[in-house]
Parts: sequence; structure tokens; C-alpha cells
Amino acid sequence: MKITCEGCYTVISKARRIWTRIVNPEACEKNGTTPIVLVHGMGGGVGLWALNLDDLAPKRTVYAFDLLGFGRSSRPKFSCDSLEAESEFVESIEEWRAKHGLERFVLLGHSLGGYVGASYAMRYPERVQHLVLVDPWGFGVKPPDYERSTPIPTWIRVVAVIVQTFNPLAGLRVAGPFGATLIRKIRPDLQKKFRAVTDGPAICDYIYHCNAQHPSGETAYRAMALPYGWAKNPMVLRIDKIDSEIPITFIYGARSWIDSAPGEKTKELRKTAYVDVQVLPGAGHHVYADKPDEFNAVVSKLMEEEDRRNSPNEMQH
Repeated sequence: MKITCEGCYTVISKARRIWTRIVNPEACEKNGTTPIVLVHGMGGGVGLWALNLDDLAPKRTVYAFDLLGFGRSSRPKFSCDSLEAESEFVESIEEWRAKHGLERFVLLGHSLGGYVGASYAMRYPERVQHLVLVDPWGFGVKPPDYERSTPIPTWIRVVAVIVQTFNPLAGLRVAGPFGATLIRKIRPDLQKKFRAVTDGPAICDYIYHCNAQHPSGETAYRAMALPYGWAKNPMVLRIDKIDSEIPITFIYGARSWIDSAPGEKTKELRKTAYVDVQVLPGAGHHVYADKPDEFNAVVSKLMEEEDRRNSPNEMQH
């Protein structure tokens, strides 16, 4: 990190702790800018924003935290009910916000973090100045004839049934100390993506250690998911309940397995509200790491527009 960065545990109810990184802590107060809060995806942690924090923080404070149940945060037992598990994520974020005294902020979530972020904006609209959804999981609706109409090989169907009875990253824990090596074998691209900020296998070791502990957040994800990665309660069916005053920006990777159609559908459902859908060429699901310069430019421009929109002079007009 080139810019001042603090790390701390934020203690919320029931003595649960949320690991938090705060970059450029005094910037918003000094520059009159809008803070941004980053929420990672499934199996991730604050370290995965390593290619973005410095570029997003020169004029503002950037907050990033490990979702409850992931990374270095506490790993409580979540409800097995999909909506209750979703609510537990949302309430933990609200408690975290209150502890840091944030009144309004731009909320950016990737994958599972986008799903949880949208749910948070639905429940606490007064806190969200702009919602940014980066390749968000859980938005699309599973077609009723998906398994009949989609040519899924028998072995994949069998694996899907078996995997549904386990947590998604159980294989890493079964591998024990060889888990990090397994990640390097399966995802050799990760070291290339992050070589600007770390040498060697550090990023694979980080992901392994994020997921080698008790699978608390994974259990919550499994409660919210259907086989083949669909959500039990698709967000696109509820997105119109988000306050129309909150702008929404989708950022998709052109090569991602996540379908961008829900972003376009959101435009249709929120005709009177601001909805922007951007697709970054050459990027996969991890848009922020696949094309960090382009991603950082898009988010920085959005943040500067929010600064102008929130400035005293602009608010008088």
C-alpha cells in the first residue's frame, strides 16, 4: 500500500468481530468527498482488493471488510433459512456501519457481496448514496426447465447433487496443507493477476487461509443457493424495491460466467431511476483483478460524480 492504511477488528453484537481495512482514513473529512465501502465475494477477503485500494483512495476514504463468516472475521452459525441467512449478513453490515459512524456512502459489492449489498440497500436506503454491483451473484432467475433444456453432462449432475450436501470449498479443507498447492494448480492465473502487488504464491496462500477455517459463511451461501449456482430468492425479482433515489451501476466482465441480462432487466424495472450497465472487455468474473486499470477508472469516475452531486453547491440547485 502506498497510501496510509489501518487494519482493525470492528466488534459488533454477540462479541463477533469483523476484520476491517481503512485506507486514507482522514481523506473524506479533509476533502469533502464520499467514502466507498467494498464488499468481497464468496470465499474472498479484503486482500483481493489489493489492485484497487491505492487507485480508489487518493481523494477519499476506502473501507473494506471481511464479511461475517469469511476471511479473518468471526465465524458464527448462520440460519439454514435462505432469507434469514441473508438478513444476518445485512444486519452485520449495518452494525459495522454504525460502529464506524458512516452516514452515507457508496456501496460496492462483488459477486456474493453484490447480492448482500443489494439487500442492504433495500433495507437501509438512507445509508446508500450509490449502489455498485460488480458481476453480482444471485440476480438471475433459474429457468423452470433449466435442467431439461440445458445439456448438462451426467457426471456434472451427479457432482452437483453430491456437492449440494457439502459446503462449496470443502475440498480445500480436505486437502489440508496441500490446499494452497491445489489452488495454484487449479487457478494458475491468480499469480499473474496479482503479480503487480505480490510475488510468488502469496495470493494463493491467502485464499487458502481465508477458507481453511470453519465454513461459516459458506454454510450461509449454501442456504441461499440452489444447485448449479442459482439463488433461491433471485434479486432481480426484488430489485424494484430499492429506493428509486439510489443510483445503481452494474459492472460486468465480458468473459464472465455471470449473465449480464439481470442488469438490463433492472433498467426495465426501474424506468424512472438511474441504472447504468457497463461490460468490461476481456474481464472475467473477477473484474477488479482481470482489468484493474479499467475497473478503477470506471469506479473513480463514478465516485467523482457522486462528490459533485453531494457537494453543497450542487445540492442548492
